[in-house]
Amino acid sequence: MQLDLCLLGFGNVGRELVRLIDRKRDELRSRYDLELRIVGIATGRHGIVMSRAGIDTRAALDDWTRLVHTSPAVPDTLTLIRNCGAGMTIEMTPIDRDTGRPAIDHVEAALNAGQHAISANKGPLAHAYRRLRDLAARRRRAFLFEATVMDGFPIFNLYRECLPATHVLGFRGVLNSTTNLILTKMEEGMSFDDAVRHAQDIGIAETDPGNDVDGWDSAVKVSVLCNVMMDADVRPQQVERTGIRGITNEDVRGALSRGWRIRLICSAERREDRLVTRVAPEEVGPDDVAYHLHGTTSTLSLRTDTLNQLTLLETAPTPAQTAFGVLADVVAAARGHFDNR
Repeated sequence: MQLDLCLLGFGNVGRELVRLIDRKRDELRSRYDLELRIVGIATGRHGIVMSRAGIDTRAALDDWTRLVHTSPAVPDTLTLIRNCGAGMTIEMTPIDRDTGRPAIDHVEAALNAGQHAISANKGPLAHAYRRLRDLAARRRRAFLFEATVMDGFPIFNLYRECLPATHVLGFRGVLNSTTNLILTKMEEGMSFDDAVRHAQDIGIAETDPGNDVDGWDSAVKVSVLCNVMMDADVRPQQVERTGIRGITNEDVRGALSRGWRIRLICSAERREDRLVTRVAPEEVGPDDVAYHLHGTTSTLSLRTDTLNQLTLLETAPTPAQTAFGVLADVVAAARGHFDNR
């Protein structure tokens, strides 16, 4: 079976996805009878490429300028989605944490065009999950998003496929690898500013680290987990949020002297008839899994009504792992392994 893909966003994850598809091409063909072909790629600043006959992926990686100049003109991403002939659109553009757009519009356009929609962008889930889930169900198409939280770790597949008749009552974890790295470096004696610069130098933190250190990335992930796993309708702005910008070396040393560590904890729990959501630095002791996290490691513990507590651990995530999360969704959708109810 041939499946044509439209890629929205061609940064680190998009480029890794193209490499992964090329590397796994024989395996996808032999194991799943699946041939993936890319017919559209949209970038934020460097133009759009479309070819219904298939885009030369090597040229996309190595000679983008020539590829753009030889492609027919496409005015915008919505036109690309509607006209490229893809059976699936993959949303990988940067998130707008305040509105979720234009990613929401991209997913909606893909579903309305009869395409499966895969999102590595958290915005559509944080701001429009119920509407997009219901639209996908009506269109009988997949809306999958494994790469949105903990990179390629199969959180949502685990929830969807392996926890039948189970209610998630709450969760707790460390979901932002950048802040965990910064706090680890501060434990080693670096100042906050030097730890941030280190994270930037190795490509973990953005030039403006506010999304991470002020807790916004964590708040968005809390919103996503609540909306998908707890049938909530929570926006990132509704999550109680305190980042790590105010944490000093004295705070870190004081915690260590008492046998504790400071970690940026994400949590949600139902209290009677309301959902309480929170992102904040907390002191954790050796009996807490978060105490043992170093560098860019993340963890998530789910509290359920069937398995009590289930804890997941992800070590040293990379864009390649995020790309795998996208590819896993592509394969699942192609095989009909999805349920948007």
